[in-house]
Amino acid sequence: MKIVRRSFCSLLAALLPVFVIAQQNTATPVALNKIGDNIYEVKGGRGANGGAFIGKSGVLLIDSKMDKQSVDQTLTEIRKLTDKPIRFLVNTHSDGDHVFGNRFLPESVVFVAHENCRKEFFHPGRNGEPSSWNAPELAPYIPSVTFNDKMDLYIDDKKVELWYFGIGHTTGDIVVYFPDDRIAFMGDQVFMERPQLIHSYKGGNSFEHVKTLEKMLATLDAEIFCSGHSDALGRDMVQAHINKTKDLQSRVDGFVKKNYSLENLKKEFNEDQAGLVETVYNELTAAK
Repeated sequence: MKIVRRSFCSLLAALLPVFVIAQQNTATPVALNKIGDNIYEVKGGRGANGGAFIGKSGVLLIDSKMDKQSVDQTLTEIRKLTDKPIRFLVNTHSDGDHVFGNRFLPESVVFVAHENCRKEFFHPGRNGEPSSWNAPELAPYIPSVTFNDKMDLYIDDKKVELWYFGIGHTTGDIVVYFPDDRIAFMGDQVFMERPQLIHSYKGGNSFEHVKTLEKMLATLDAEIFCSGHSDALGRDMVQAHINKTKDLQSRVDGFVKKNYSLENLKKEFNEDQAGLVETVYNELTAAK
């Protein structure tokens, strides 16, 4: 196993620059930020924000960072609080900064995700290259338990609800909800520091994204929404994100109806909005 992991560490090292550029800043050490009854945000390290619930009999992790050092730091922080095993790892979706760390966790962990997320583990990259997850040695670290609409997990007597509300950032994004605490972990379904990222190459769609978030707010009575790339949000901030996305879609639609080219249309928006503008433009023109 050590030889296999060393081999894939080398592979991961070759792929890391792609993800590191997206993060921009030098990684800070992993830290656990308590936000509920034995519920923690897992922040810092290489990769997106995740989460953890520490029960009497074991631990549930939400997403896994993206390199061995960050996973090791996460486990070290958890060991300061409990010596119980990691029982479950829930992947909120298939992006590398949320799932690459799976391979550095014990094989005894049960990996859980939406059925579309599991399929996207094997999806070719944005550049068309085959997924590294096709390697047989990585099979133990790919979600082996999947669901369609809703699934419940229990750690001791703690109920954890897994919800799928539809297509958005990708086709397999889920919400991990702790109903007793009214805390939801939603992966990359809301960006705050930058315009929303939609992975069209994975089947993501901005208009479905809006519907998905509206359904999430209508279904869950959560008060705290933990995001993969921002600080925790309140309901009003999620709604503001929805409204902002709708406004951009409406503006793009107006220019499309005036037969603007994509190049000229982008000039009407801020430079950092170019990616989302192009996504919306492509969705609108494809629907004609």
